[in-house]
Amino acid sequence: MTFKKLRSYRSPCSSLRLILLFCIFALAKQKIEFLKKITLFLLLVFVLTGATEISKKINKKRIATTKEKVVFKGPFLENDFVGFREALAFKESQGKYTAVNTLGYLGKYQFGASTLERFKIYNTEAFLANPELQEKTFAAYCAVNKWILRKDIKRSVGKTINGIEITESGILAAAHLSGAGNVKKFLRSNGNQRFGDAYGATISSYMKKFADYDVSNIKADRNAKV
Repeated sequence: MTFKKLRSYRSPCSSLRLILLFCIFALAKQKIEFLKKITLFLLLVFVLTGATEISKKINKKRIATTKEKVVFKGPFLENDFVGFREALAFKESQGKYTAVNTLGYLGKYQFGASTLERFKIYNTEAFLANPELQEKTFAAYCAVNKWILRKDIKRSVGKTINGIEITESGILAAAHLSGAGNVKKFLRSNGNQRFGDAYGATISSYMKKFADYDVSNIKADRNAKV
C-alpha cells in the first residue's frame, strides 16, 4: 500500500469517532438550545414576578396615600368661614340638619325657636327639612351677632381672659352658644360673668375651641335677613 493510499484510508474506528463526535456536538447543541429556553423561561418568570411585586408596592403606596388623605385631611377644614361654620355645626349636632336635642333646639346649628322667629321662621318642620334655609339662617345670625358685638370685638380681640386669647371667631362662636348679650357681659367683666348651657358648654370653652378662624367675610348687619 502506497503512502497516498495510506492517507486516503480511514479505519472503521476513525469513522465511528467522527460519528460519535458529531452526535456529541449535536447533543451539546440541543442542550444549549434547551438551556437557552430554560434561561428565557426563568428570565420571563423573574420579570413577571418582579413586575407583580412592583405593582403590589405601588398599590400599597396608593392605599397608604389614600388612608393618609382620609385620616389627616378629611376631618380638617381651612381656617375660613366654611371651616368655622362646619366645625361649629359638628359641635352642635354632628352636622345633622334634622337634629333636635332634648331641649328642643333644632337643626344643624341647633337654633332655638325664639331665634328662628327673629328671622320670621315659624314652621320648624319645614326648617328641619330645608338645609339651604338653615345655612342662610346661620349666616344671617352671625351677621347680626357681629353687629351687636362690634364694639366688644374691637376692644377685646387680642386680649387674654382666663388664659384664653380672645379672637373674633371665638366671640361669634360664643354668641351662637349663649347669645350676644351674655358674651358682652363676659367680655366687659373680664371673664367674671360666666355662662354655661344645660350640657355644660361654656363661653370660655367655645372661645378657646373656635379661635383663629378667619371670619372677616361676615359683614356686621343689624337687619340681616334670611
